[in-house]
Amino acid sequence: MDPLPKIHDKQPVGVELPAGDHWWCACGLSGHQPNCDGSHKGTGFGPKKFTLPEAKKVWLCNCKHTKNPPFCDGSHKAL
Repeated sequence: MDPLPKIHDKQPVGVELPAGDHWWCACGLSGHQPNCDGSHKGTGFGPKKFTLPEAKKVWLCNCKHTKNPPFCDGSHKAL
C-alpha cells in the first residue's frame, strides 16, 4: 500500500454544506471524497470532525496535507 495520507487530488474541493457536524476524510482512501466512508479502518488514521454553525460554502483539502484540516491552506502547491 502507498504511504498515507493518500493524495486524492492536488486541488481543493468547494462544497456547500449545511450547518452541523461533518466528517472529513484525513487518510485519502474514502470513495466518497471529501467525506469519510470508513475506509481508514486499520490504518491508524481517522476522520476529522468539524462543525459549521451555519450553512456555507467551504474549501476542503483534497491533498490531505493541509496544516489546517479539513480546510485547504495551499499545501497542495508544494506537492
